[in-house]
Amino acid sequence: MFYSQELIDQIQQNNDIVDVINEYIPLTKKGANYVCLCPFHADSNPSLTVSRQKQLFKCFACGEGGNVITFLQKYEGKDFKEALETLASRAGIKLPENIDSEYSREKQNHKQRLMECNVEAARYFYMFLRSEGGQKGMEYFKKRQLSEETMKKFGLGFSGLSGSKLIPYLKEKGFTDKEIIDSGLGTFDEKNGLRSKFWNRVMFPIKNQAGKVIAFGGRVMGDGEPKYLNSPETAVFNKSTNLYAFDMAKASRSKYFILCEGYMDVIALHQAGFNMAVASLGTAFTPGQALMLKRYVNDVYLSYDSDGPGIQAIIRAAKICREYALSCKVIDMNPYKDPDEFIKALGHDEYQKRIDEAKNAFIFEIGVIRKKYDPDDPDANTRYAEEVAELLTEIKDEVARTNYIKACAKEMGITVDALSAMVSKQAGKRRAIPENAVLKSGIHNKDKKEDSKVKSEQLMLTYLAEYPSIYTQIKDIVSEEDFTDEPYKEVATKFFADLREGRADPARMVSLFEDEDIQNQVSDMFTSYLSGIETKEQTETAIADVIRRLKNNRLESLRNENKLTPSENMKFMRQLNELKKIKINLPD
Repeated sequence: MFYSQELIDQIQQNNDIVDVINEYIPLTKKGANYVCLCPFHADSNPSLTVSRQKQLFKCFACGEGGNVITFLQKYEGKDFKEALETLASRAGIKLPENIDSEYSREKQNHKQRLMECNVEAARYFYMFLRSEGGQKGMEYFKKRQLSEETMKKFGLGFSGLSGSKLIPYLKEKGFTDKEIIDSGLGTFDEKNGLRSKFWNRVMFPIKNQAGKVIAFGGRVMGDGEPKYLNSPETAVFNKSTNLYAFDMAKASRSKYFILCEGYMDVIALHQAGFNMAVASLGTAFTPGQALMLKRYVNDVYLSYDSDGPGIQAIIRAAKICREYALSCKVIDMNPYKDPDEFIKALGHDEYQKRIDEAKNAFIFEIGVIRKKYDPDDPDANTRYAEEVAELLTEIKDEVARTNYIKACAKEMGITVDALSAMVSKQAGKRRAIPENAVLKSGIHNKDKKEDSKVKSEQLMLTYLAEYPSIYTQIKDIVSEEDFTDEPYKEVATKFFADLREGRADPARMVSLFEDEDIQNQVSDMFTSYLSGIETKEQTETAIADVIRRLKNNRLESLRNENKLTPSENMKFMRQLNELKKIKINLPD
């Protein structure tokens, strides 16, 4: 944390989450809560719920959730400190100029040192490429037909054949062994000591949105493995929330981005004048990267490899784009494998023509499906139509689905009515599948027994947040010890401590964790509900049932771990028997 928890609590309490979110997205009152279209996925029916009582937001479709601070982080791409400062300014709260937390200062200083270490390494690789020892790297880039201007623009470099000179260079600049290792530039083992992570590789600096070097990609010279090696994730580098060359593509102010798979594809496109090209960082395209793009454009063009893995990557990326309401088209690379080869062979004008002719990603996908089935086999054609219809059921927006049905029917050579009927049939099959999990929280668990435990723990916390007055009725029955798995146990421990002090603040619980995934889980814990529970009497019965299940799960857990003596087991069984009579009274 950058500030004390007391100050964070004060800032949250002075920024009502309903008022803040309403400044960004219009909210509509619905019962005790407010709803709106979720900005974190392609939403057609309002699925984001905002609770004034709990000061939490939750999307029951995509699972995003949190408090007023995490909303600003997710919506505006701010880090925790920036979001807190924005809200403090909004509430007229003056933040201390000198942050009291020594740990916070140390953490920030450490991040700054890692950034500086990466920048210094980038200088080293850049200079080494242009030295006598960098001849092998320079030959590679020249062979790839890169100009000196392009190499300078991207800060390209060379690690040296052995990479042995980087560590002494960084130490001479004042960086410690720990800083070099934590930056991802060095590795340590007992046999070799501290050594460079990168050797015999041409180097591609990776920058954040502000244009600061935060990591590197290295392409091996020769046939070594792995062909491409990226920096590990560090305190300043997260692969899933950064894109290669995004800082430059953003500055192009283009109305669209071109998404590629590799560094050289991006560089070749930029050199050819397509400055809006970006690439993911050694991993598949992620929702975090889609959200980055969505903040600047509505249109994305996929320029992936034309081989089998490339086609599958297109389908995966296109699906994520649809979820984030990004219009997605596929650039045809044939007869070449990738954008780099295409540009070298056919040049700027032909590539621009391919952009102009790019095919809608959904239509591209049904074309891929078509190739699986024999066009001369009637049964195969039926299975093809059923698979396309199944794919169309995933489009939730009715208008968009209708438009896609028309386009697909034309592509498939069948009538719109026939395809519409098939889509309705496939949707009916989906609805006919029984839903065992009645818990609504935006998450799904594969193991049914484990799922039941999670449901009970989530619901107990949700009911305590919704009706904190029941704590006095159950405090001698339910405790944090009844929560067995993390992070549920840690959250329950903190929340029960607050309840004992007479306060129930779920939004505060979210701010106690820094990891985004855990923040979403914490939000789930306080925003779950059971379908079909509407009246006061039904809720009272449901709470009593959750308590019984919670205690029964605890007994099973203790038994499985062989932690109960026979007498303790009997005592637990008597308590469970007594719980059959438990009655919860909610306030009118």
